[in-house]
Amino acid sequence: MTRSSIRTSLLALCAAAVCTVASAKLPAPSPEAAAKAAEAAAKAAWAGKVDNYKLCLSQDKVAAHYRKTTPSANPAAAGGAACADPGPFAYTPPAAKPAEAAGAHSPPGTASSPPSTQVPAAAAAPASKS
Repeated sequence: MTRSSIRTSLLALCAAAVCTVASAKLPAPSPEAAAKAAEAAAKAAWAGKVDNYKLCLSQDKVAAHYRKTTPSANPAAAGGAACADPGPFAYTPPAAKPAEAAGAHSPPGTASSPPSTQVPAAAAAPASKS
């Protein structure tokens, strides 16, 4: 083997090891971490709404300046949707359900028959003849 093929093989082996480690499954986040992530997502969505509001205000300002300084501009076309202020950030976490209300311990329905019967499987579902 040449020196470059050894390096290539070693590089491929290292890349495979990194991919194996990178694809490892992470554990589920704790309830506190999940709540914190949900609040961060809500705050990011609110920040996006604030950014859109500021953009709308600046576009209205530019359009008003254009209509004021351009004699050929049509002032009747000044209509449009008003900018909606998102207001201050407010986050209300969802109420946690008790385990029994969430259905964690109860089966989905009441059993109407025992799980096993005395009827042989061949009699219950006869084989089709081709």
